[in-house]
Amino acid sequence: MALEPKSLPRSISPSSTTKYERPVSILSRARVEEESYRKDKGYRRYAASVERALLVFDTALHEWADYISFLGRLLKALQGHPAKISVVPVKADVARRLAQCLNPALPSGVHQKTIEIYDYIFSLIGSEVLRHDLPLYFPGLSSTLTFASLSVRPSFLSLIEKHVLSLPPSVLRPALKAVILALLPGLEEETSEDFGRTLDVLNGFRSVMRTTKIVSANVEASSDDQYFWQSFFLASLTSSSRRSGALAFLIRSFPTLGDPQSRSHTIVGEEISGSEYRKTNLPPEVESVVSPEPGLLIRCLVAGLSDEQLLIQRGFLDLLVTKAPLHSSVLQERVSKNDLERLVIAAAGIVSRRDTSLNRRLWAWFLGPEPVGKFETDSVQGSPVSSPVRSDGTVTPTELAGSSQTHYFEAYGLRALVQGLRHMILRNSQTPLQRAKPFRICLSLMDRWEVGSLVVPEIFLTIIDSVRQYKDIAESVDAFNEVLRSASVFFDGVESGHIWGEIHGLLSAAMDGESIKQLSPIKCLDLVQFVVKNFSLQEEEMLECHIPLVAVALVTKIAQYDGKLHQNTSFLNTNKSEVVSSALTIANQLISMIPDRVIQRSSLSKESFGLNDPSTLNDDVLSSIKMFYVQEQGNLSISSSPYAVSQWSRLLLQHCGRIFIWLLNLQSSSSDLESSISMLTTIIRKLPTASEPDTLELFSALESKLIYQRTSDPPSLSHRSLCNITRAVTILHAHSHLSSTQVSQLVPSVVDHAWYHLAPTCPKYHVETVRFLWQLQEALPRGDRRVEAAITAKMVEKDQFGTYSVRSAEAGMKFAILWIQTHQLYGAHIESSHVPQTPIAKSSGTQDPAKKLDYDIMLAKPLFLMLDAMADPGTELFVFVRSWIQNLPTVKRLFHIILTKFFACNFLRDRNSDPPSIALRRYQYNLKDTDDLEDAIYCFQTISNLLRWSQDSVWATLSRAEVFSMGNLEYDSPDQASVQTIVANLCITAIHGIYDTAEPAPFLRTTTLHRTALSVLHQILSNPYAVALAELELEDILIQRLLSTLQGSDSFIQIELLECLFDSLKLRSLRATGSASTDSNPPFALAHHRAPSKEILQNSRLSLNTDRSEKDNSTGPFPPPPQLVKCFQAAFSSPAARPVLDSWVTFLAGCLPLYAGTIFQVLLPLVESLCTQITVAFDGLKEAFIMSGSAGPTDSDVTVITLLDALEMLLATGHDRLMNDELKDTSVKSPEQSQGFLSTMVSGVFASENPLIRSATANDRLTIILTFQDTVKICFAIWSWGVAGSTDAYHDPASSASCTYSSRRMRSRVRKILEHLFRAEPLECLETLVEIWRRAKIAPPKSPASVIALLGNLDGSRPRFTVPAIFNAVYSRTSPNALDPLRKSSLTSELADTDVMNFLVEYATSLEDDAMDEIWTDCMTFIKDVLSNPFPHRQTLPKLLEFTAILGTKVDNTNFGEQRRMRRELADLFMRVLTATFTAKPMGFAQDTSVPAVKDRFETTKHSLGSQAPTATRADDIISILVNIIPNMPTILVDSDRVLAAATSISAHVIVPTLKSKLFPENLSKGTLDILYRMSRLPNTQKLWKKDISDAFNDPRFLGTSLSLVTSNWLQLLRQWTLSDKDRMPELLSRLSAPTAAGIVFGVGAQSARLEGDRRAQLNLRRTSLLILAAADDAFTANLPSIHEKISELLAATSASSPSSLTRAEIFMLIRALALKTNHAHLSPLWPLVSAELQAAIASVLPNEATSNTYNMYSVLQACKLLDLLLVLAPDDFQLHDWLFVTDTIDAVYRPASFQPIALIDQVSNELNTLASTLTITHHEGTPADVASKEEARKKPLLNYKDTRGVKQDQLLRKVLRPFFSQLSIYAFESTYGMGSVDWEECKQGVLVDLFDEETIVAG
Repeated sequence: MALEPKSLPRSISPSSTTKYERPVSILSRARVEEESYRKDKGYRRYAASVERALLVFDTALHEWADYISFLGRLLKALQGHPAKISVVPVKADVARRLAQCLNPALPSGVHQKTIEIYDYIFSLIGSEVLRHDLPLYFPGLSSTLTFASLSVRPSFLSLIEKHVLSLPPSVLRPALKAVILALLPGLEEETSEDFGRTLDVLNGFRSVMRTTKIVSANVEASSDDQYFWQSFFLASLTSSSRRSGALAFLIRSFPTLGDPQSRSHTIVGEEISGSEYRKTNLPPEVESVVSPEPGLLIRCLVAGLSDEQLLIQRGFLDLLVTKAPLHSSVLQERVSKNDLERLVIAAAGIVSRRDTSLNRRLWAWFLGPEPVGKFETDSVQGSPVSSPVRSDGTVTPTELAGSSQTHYFEAYGLRALVQGLRHMILRNSQTPLQRAKPFRICLSLMDRWEVGSLVVPEIFLTIIDSVRQYKDIAESVDAFNEVLRSASVFFDGVESGHIWGEIHGLLSAAMDGESIKQLSPIKCLDLVQFVVKNFSLQEEEMLECHIPLVAVALVTKIAQYDGKLHQNTSFLNTNKSEVVSSALTIANQLISMIPDRVIQRSSLSKESFGLNDPSTLNDDVLSSIKMFYVQEQGNLSISSSPYAVSQWSRLLLQHCGRIFIWLLNLQSSSSDLESSISMLTTIIRKLPTASEPDTLELFSALESKLIYQRTSDPPSLSHRSLCNITRAVTILHAHSHLSSTQVSQLVPSVVDHAWYHLAPTCPKYHVETVRFLWQLQEALPRGDRRVEAAITAKMVEKDQFGTYSVRSAEAGMKFAILWIQTHQLYGAHIESSHVPQTPIAKSSGTQDPAKKLDYDIMLAKPLFLMLDAMADPGTELFVFVRSWIQNLPTVKRLFHIILTKFFACNFLRDRNSDPPSIALRRYQYNLKDTDDLEDAIYCFQTISNLLRWSQDSVWATLSRAEVFSMGNLEYDSPDQASVQTIVANLCITAIHGIYDTAEPAPFLRTTTLHRTALSVLHQILSNPYAVALAELELEDILIQRLLSTLQGSDSFIQIELLECLFDSLKLRSLRATGSASTDSNPPFALAHHRAPSKEILQNSRLSLNTDRSEKDNSTGPFPPPPQLVKCFQAAFSSPAARPVLDSWVTFLAGCLPLYAGTIFQVLLPLVESLCTQITVAFDGLKEAFIMSGSAGPTDSDVTVITLLDALEMLLATGHDRLMNDELKDTSVKSPEQSQGFLSTMVSGVFASENPLIRSATANDRLTIILTFQDTVKICFAIWSWGVAGSTDAYHDPASSASCTYSSRRMRSRVRKILEHLFRAEPLECLETLVEIWRRAKIAPPKSPASVIALLGNLDGSRPRFTVPAIFNAVYSRTSPNALDPLRKSSLTSELADTDVMNFLVEYATSLEDDAMDEIWTDCMTFIKDVLSNPFPHRQTLPKLLEFTAILGTKVDNTNFGEQRRMRRELADLFMRVLTATFTAKPMGFAQDTSVPAVKDRFETTKHSLGSQAPTATRADDIISILVNIIPNMPTILVDSDRVLAAATSISAHVIVPTLKSKLFPENLSKGTLDILYRMSRLPNTQKLWKKDISDAFNDPRFLGTSLSLVTSNWLQLLRQWTLSDKDRMPELLSRLSAPTAAGIVFGVGAQSARLEGDRRAQLNLRRTSLLILAAADDAFTANLPSIHEKISELLAATSASSPSSLTRAEIFMLIRALALKTNHAHLSPLWPLVSAELQAAIASVLPNEATSNTYNMYSVLQACKLLDLLLVLAPDDFQLHDWLFVTDTIDAVYRPASFQPIALIDQVSNELNTLASTLTITHHEGTPADVASKEEARKKPLLNYKDTRGVKQDQLLRKVLRPFFSQLSIYAFESTYGMGSVDWEECKQGVLVDLFDEETIVAG
């Protein structure tokens, strides 16, 4: 409320100190008066005649003429009153019947006759009696003008003028609102004949009420018309249908609140104190409209402005313009700020209609009248006029007279509009429409610049921040996008200068550590980032001016932090660091948005780029930019930009450079340094090319940063910072900001840091490090080898040469990583730069260096250092390089570098220009002193060392690799020579060179050259073997030595030991066989060996090949020692073996053939060990990539892949041996043996004759299967790593490239392994994946969809292979004897048949429709086989039904085969499966007593179909399956007859047993009702589901259904039922019989019969109410007369009739349902009856009331709920009855001292003497009106169903009704005052709770 409580105190409703004389009820008083006349004989005769006349109304009224006859008889009876008696007998019944005769459906003649009787009655009883009986007669009379014809209106007005208008004001006071509402319809048509008379009557009431004043204990008498106006505002507020009449009266009678041609002298926003309030003198007529509550005036205007009719909105806007200008003292002083905001926002909301006439009136109200005379006004082109608003908030008339309309709005409406819009925005609505409403209003306000230019600056940031907040709480992305679109339209309409002024303000406040508009510095920066990211900033003005200026201001602010840091070292704390980081990100974004063309249009001198060039002071820069945006508002039409392009470009470059230097010198985060580098490089790229500047400071900072961090070991510079610095160096050098000399000086430091990040134990940044090293190389001049020199220096940094050389393998490992990653990153460039060159291509010139990578420029010298280690076997580096060469996939690149150095020797190059065939026939030649013999010797030694340790892969590469173009080498032959041929040619050339023997030194060089060349040639042409050492048996000693090395630190010695051990084992096996074939077993070498995919494929059961029997007959008598297996296990688990793990795998590959006879004994331990180590290594690798920053040493992806190779080889060998054993077993059976039924029986009888062979083979197969399962599980875990959507997909963004590289390599490897496994054992592998899928369904984190995705990625798991395998898995669990032995599952997986079928359904769902062609035949065969014997498959039949339905839906989208035949066949199978499903286990188990009862039927928690546990019962399973299948049955079954048959079957087996169960309705589930609803959507099934619904609906137990099921399912089912069957309501109404007392008064069964009749009537009434609630609005309008008739009949029931008055509660429920679902205009005939019944019911709670036996306490409760609901809904015609029950005027809050309530509720409350302190229902806190006036409050009933549930009848009066009576009047007024919308769902839920409360129904 607007006024202080001291001024007009509120009253507590009702006053507990006031006593009223009994009786309270009007009906009771009427009965008392009548009893006083009963002794008079004449009165008794008179009363009898009236009663006889009234009896006609109930029996003989059918046509309108009957009503005329009835009214005539009634009038005649009334005219026969005794002369001395002027009362009306049974006046309550007379009043009710007369009100019913004023039915709008009756003709005007009936209305005229009724008015005539009213006039006679009023004349008979006189005004003295009428003043007491006005509540009895006036409510029925008051609605006449809403439907009265022209002939009736004069009679009605005469009646009002003659009798009502003459009543005293004290009598009219409670009914004044109803009187106004009754007269307002007569003012709707201003041209009607009765308009003037109605207006006079209304003014007459105004004059009558003028004699009374609102006087309270502490308030003086105020204006005379105030009570009339307060009641009038309430009437206009609550009745929208009468608002047009109210508008007409307001236009003519509403006083002018202020002179529209003058301006007020006080602006908005000043609070008026009590003393100031009394000094404000308003005219009496103005005082009357604002006293005592100005809020009602505001709400009346708001309601009119918010009306749906455009004409009413236009009229109220005219009223504001002419009668209530914005500057009036009432609006500026009397009303509260909130009320003024409400009014202004309501007016502003009209702009959303986009109507010109409305907008024109709105602008006139906002901007006020045109100024008098010619004064200086605001103009876009002119200078702004000074504001008329003084600093103290006042405006002088002189100043206002010369002010513009803009200043008028700024003074009186701006604050209210801005605050109102801000409150709308901050309301945080969830729906996009409500969230975007203030945005659209602001956009429309911008159409008028005088308003928009003032509003937008105040509200801009609030709108943008609201959009940002909504992004976090939006229900969906689409909802946010809808709001963002509205905000974007508003954003685009705002001036760019203002937008960037606000952004500049946010950035400045954030950088200064200040908050702006309740936004912290961090939130300010987040808001700016949100704007930059989501809104369009591409206007030319923004790009050319505002973005650069704001970027300059921001980087200047950031640069100032450098000085602050020097002054205070603790300045850059955590909060400041976060601010700087965000600011750098924003600055980077802004600079990147500046177009290149803007900067390049300017001409910048050399000095412009100097980082050390003196420039304008930072404070001057910030002041200039701030002045531009604050004073000039960023308007380029008023003022030009403070800085030209050349100036702000210089400033940006200068400050970006300083920020970069500052962050380099500071221990800042890598992200900050990266942002500063990005800023600097971006602005450098955009600047035009200039001369080389003086950048000594920048270079010094870079150098000091790198050198300082370089001194630490390990280097403390993070990898991210190193990459950023390298990028900055390359870009600065490319744009001439760093010289080549300076870059060269930085190279050693960069390489030092990079070398650390190439460590093999830290694979996180390998890819990124190699990439930036090559970027650094490209920044150097062409041919500059400083990077190579730095790498070379790092490689030899820790080497020690001498007698015992020490060369660590670490440098070689790092270079190997550099080599491999270079090939991975730039392989395409390398290939293109080294393709074979023809003479034409060679002579065409050099290649484009931008596209071709010079591979040698950085890797040649480090490579030769690596190869030099091959000559020194005593070092670790030698061991590593040897292993690396053997596994190098790019070995041809290596030979290219070596051959390039070869051909640098002139004597070799000159004699190798001929084809190879000619070169081999050369003769000797003389060598010269100028020949490069030392280089040639070095090359031959290098290649000799290289070939000495080469394996088959290297030899194969040398034989296949094409020759490269190098030097002047070219051949005339069109065929290209291989590397092997070229090396051989070089060897031959070298050994033919001779020197003069007279000189010893050249001779020695020549001898060395020959020796090395021959060594190379020998390695190419031969391979030695050693068989004579077999007798030494060194394998045991070597195994023990190997075990000891696994505990040491020297890992590489294991390789020599492994070589010796393998040779020893090979000799052991050769001694056993007695022969040695050099072709069958090549010597052991440390090359990476993998089992070929082709070999595994050949070993698969799917393609069995008998040629393997010869291959596997090499089983020797001397297998390897048993200790070898333990040695393998120890090696796989030892960290010391990790660096040489590939050697162990190669060793294992060589040893596996030696285990030919005992492979199954060693398979399980080796596989277990490998699986464990793979898991450990893989988990460590994942953890390393998840951790932020540098990770510790861990296994790399190479380790995992190597272990996988070993595992694959083990499985391939074991499975190959198993296949041979099974082939031998099957060969025992004669091919000629019959495979018929008899032979099958015979074989079964004698199957136990050879148990040992069968059991041994079975055990071997079990071993293989177990190892396969473990492998599949590990492979799936690796494959699912990094998949989008998986829980372990997260990784450190800084190492994303390396993570992607590693995951792709491992995924590719396991994919190949899985393909091999699936080809070998498809059924077992598939079952393992199904088991993984099942566990993922129950317990994530693994996603079940990953299994399906994996199957789709494997070549060997296409649907035509996978689906039959699934069928076999099902058969193996249901009918294993019907399956071929080779197709049976081992059943080692923990899977049931239902699990496999569940997987089949999901897999089939994921298949493409085109895949049906591949699996159709197999699927049809499987379904038919199951149907031939369904009993073993009884548990899987529901899923088979779902699978069949999936086939039907997918085949409908294809066109393969004979569609008609296929679909007909599928339809038949579907029907058979459906029948089998119901036959195998009928739905009778639904009656199982184990089904739990519903604990709380009123629990409103929603049950979802997908909320069932994974272990759901079959009933839930079949129900959920049917729910999904039923909508697709027309597609599956095609024929409508089949659809009907399927629906019939479902109804008979699912629906009917459930509905007929003894447990109904507790056994009902949401799924069952979903089935019923979806069946109702099928065509031609009406008979089925309508009968099912009818049976359930008419079941007496139906009202025991859970309320959650009612709201979620039953309501829509009943709605569908009523739409298809229009006779439901008449049929229900026909069951309601009229009350009768005959035959049940006496007898033994009288009470039982009466109770049965009551129960039957209660059930039917509740069913009727439920049907009304379920149907659409106004669905039963045609049945309203019948409903009205039944209600009238049942209301005549007494406590002794059948049905009795116990049905009153259900009747009230029915009326509540009608009020919620029916247009209130159709309910007009019902209100007189309802009003009378409500009065009788409520009055019955009083002692000694005659009706107390008719209404029990529950009936009274339902009557109160009905009244409560009607007050919330406020039907227009029932508002004419409100005053009978509650005080509906201002007296509810501000009561005079002598006020005595007339309202029944208040009288009853006072009579019950309820104190406010005893209230138990507390819906408010604080002042009631303040609570109700909350903007977001919704109108709800005071009686909440949660508060009334469970209260016993004997406690209802004390706990529920007494508090309700005491609060209802004020609660109803507060609800009206709050203007909240009706909470329809809450109202509907309350009715449903009462309907389904079985405890209130008479027990049957």
